Amino acid sequence: MLETKVEAFLQDHSFKLEHKRIVVGVSGGPDSLALLHYLLREEKERNLFIVTAHIDHMFRGQESYDDAMFVKSFCEQNSVPFEMVRVNVPELMKVTGKSAEAAGRDARYEFYSNVMDKYQCSCLALAHHGDDQIETILMRLTRGSTGKARAGIPFTRPFHTGAIVRPFLCVTKAEIEDYCERYHLIPRIDPSNKESIYSRNRFRLQLLPFLKTENPQVHEQFQRFSEDLQEDEQFLQELTVQELNKVMKKRKECEITVEIEPFLRMPLPLQRRGIQLILNYLYKVKPSALSAVHIDQVLNLIKHGKPSGRLDFPDELRVQRLYGDVTFTFDKLETNSAPYLFVLNEPGKVDLPNGTRVELQYTEEGPGDYGPNTALFAADRMKWPIIIRTRKTGDRMTIKGMKGSKKLKDIFIDQKIPLQKRNTWPIVTDGEDCIIWLPGLKKSSFEGTQRTTKQYIQLTYTT
Repeated sequence: MLETKVEAFLQDHSFKLEHKRIVVGVSGGPDSLALLHYLLREEKERNLFIVTAHIDHMFRGQESYDDAMFVKSFCEQNSVPFEMVRVNVPELMKVTGKSAEAAGRDARYEFYSNVMDKYQCSCLALAHHGDDQIETILMRLTRGSTGKARAGIPFTRPFHTGAIVRPFLCVTKAEIEDYCERYHLIPRIDPSNKESIYSRNRFRLQLLPFLKTENPQVHEQFQRFSEDLQEDEQFLQELTVQELNKVMKKRKECEITVEIEPFLRMPLPLQRRGIQLILNYLYKVKPSALSAVHIDQVLNLIKHGKPSGRLDFPDELRVQRLYGDVTFTFDKLETNSAPYLFVLNEPGKVDLPNGTRVELQYTEEGPGDYGPNTALFAADRMKWPIIIRTRKTGDRMTIKGMKGSKKLKDIFIDQKIPLQKRNTWPIVTDGEDCIIWLPGLKKSSFEGTQRTTKQYIQLTYTT
């Protein structure tokens, strides 16, 4: 019997009904009506406080309003507090662009939260059952869900100021219908549940009968699979967080950067979950188009991609590989920044569009190690003016200590400069457009002290 199964199910999950203040979501259909009736039968013995919450999504006009009045009447007959709200979900879909399922779910849970606050309830009871569990798991596997999402519907999870609980996950639809018959409950039937235009209904009407033919208790196997997977995922998630914290170089509200080499030393199961955690953190609300395929794409970019590469994900999330790092960001990547050109005919400072600065001054200092951000040039040999500009196609420079010249493109690649930074990197030339310095990276053969030179031009690069 349903009652015996539910009682054993609650005990197995160490969940006690005693002294609970419970909001019950009731549509008027067999599942939710049976749940409300079951809890009402336990009300006195377990000292329960029960309030019914009903939402009219306004999809079916007068018919759905009649459902609401049915639930209200049932509650009045059983002296149960009743709360209802009518939400124009079709209009909400137009405004938000969300699907019927997503818009309806958002409206329901907002309403449930309000009712929990009003009656100071810590528990929301919903009537999902074993057949719902089978459908959910199959749908998510088919859609390409990953991690804990594949586990289906949890028995309980945190919600608002308390938790959601689903006591009927251990029973089938047929057992619920049998319960309704035994207690002479006459629920409302939503005709849309048999329409094949909804994906869940197709799983329900076409796959579920086959599975039950193979094993009438198949819902128990799916429930066991769900709970095992949830427990395994919980353990793996904790390991993933520990390891991911070791390889993250940057973490902001809309951007995360991970160092590739140590990330790849993590076990593959943790790599996959690490990417999933990053996506969950950045997206806040997961796009329906996101699936396991996107995780595979990130792994391929990291393992087999070129030193630089990019993926464009739903809702304008960009995944950018830049040599040893991979960045997940909603910030636009500036790969085509506007070119610039500044001219210095005398000592002074130039603040560049990329946030750096080049400063020119005269000095009489002799030989010394000035580092990559400072360069000295003989003043009497300089061909004025000094020009600071962005790179041009075909740019080359002679490198101090080397014969011949080298393309700037190759220097940037050798120095592992990200693609979006190359277009704004300062190039310093003389008046004849000969490159004399690549600040912070390379000095030309023109740089350095001379025996006969008494005065130098000192260029300083500040990042």
